[in-house]
Amino acid sequence: MSEPNKIITIDLNCDMGEGMDNDAAIMPFISSANIACGYHAGDEQIMKETIELATQHHVAIGAHPSFNDKENFGRKEMNLSLNEIYSLVFEQIKILDAIVRKNGSTLHHVKPHGALYNMSAKNIEIAKTIAQAVCDYNKDLVLLGLSGSYSINEAKKIGLKTASEVFADRTYQGDGSLTPRSQQNALIEDADKAVEQVLQMIKKGVVISVTEKKIPIIAETICIHGDGKHAVTFAKQINEALQEEMIKIQPVE
Repeated sequence: MSEPNKIITIDLNCDMGEGMDNDAAIMPFISSANIACGYHAGDEQIMKETIELATQHHVAIGAHPSFNDKENFGRKEMNLSLNEIYSLVFEQIKILDAIVRKNGSTLHHVKPHGALYNMSAKNIEIAKTIAQAVCDYNKDLVLLGLSGSYSINEAKKIGLKTASEVFADRTYQGDGSLTPRSQQNALIEDADKAVEQVLQMIKKGVVISVTEKKIPIIAETICIHGDGKHAVTFAKQINEALQEEMIKIQPVE
């Protein structure tokens, strides 16, 4: 619950560099970009172009590591050892950071993608492993993870900066997890509903699940999926709604 008269700030992030044609249209409305590192989508050229675009718009740049699975867009769970997951995350941060540095920009955060993100949220060992990989690469990076999940808790334990993430375009289950994409009601397709959910999460600290349960939530960064059908509309309308509510949009510090 926000205090009266206190200035509320929020980060608005989007998954980008995934080969969609709307990155340039979305970028003016967000404060952080999570850029695919070539494992689930994108390539070196797309990374370079997306980094340049983010830099032009003063948008914070993040690595968006995933399973090495372009066929399933990184959204299928893979049974890897913890060592393999560590290497997977570390290498992708390194790949993107090299291009970021060449561009004269700075890497700000890391947000795992798809199945890797969801597995980290509910599996303490995977959460620890990802947090350690981020910390070992650069302890000043911010780790974005699902609000209330192992991802956030384990990162905090080792002293990493974190940002508790909530979703504008996804529905929630009664346990605070995201509704699996395999279910019909997983996505929010209506911009007004997305705006309503965002404002409720920021101002009231709750989200209403698909079973009408009120779930307590910490909203420090809001995600919009760049590959969503209505991504540009959502980004624009959420940005406008936040400004109308005098909520400041800025990257997590």
